[in-house]
Amino acid sequence: MTLSKTQSSFYRRLYLAHLIEHGIASVPALLEATGMPRRTAQDTLKALEELDVRYEFRPTPGQRHNSGRYTIVDWGPIDPAWVARHAERIRDALGYPPLT
Repeated sequence: MTLSKTQSSFYRRLYLAHLIEHGIASVPALLEATGMPRRTAQDTLKALEELDVRYEFRPTPGQRHNSGRYTIVDWGPIDPAWVARHAERIRDALGYPPLT
């Protein structure tokens, strides 16, 4: 399956939100789970707002250098159950490695 730029961008956003929802919720963890470059992960996180998916960064108490985790606050118009049911297909379409 070949994705258009629009599809791959949309799928990346859905998949990152799904990972965050399931505890893979820091930039290093997202990089490890997807293999994407740091800048792509950061840009994709910011782009979640374009879908009205709201998230927050929750710093780890007592840690420096932006250590912490993201959490999804509101999925907006996206159905997280649909994303969860299709996460493996989305991951495969994006060419990301299986979760370990």
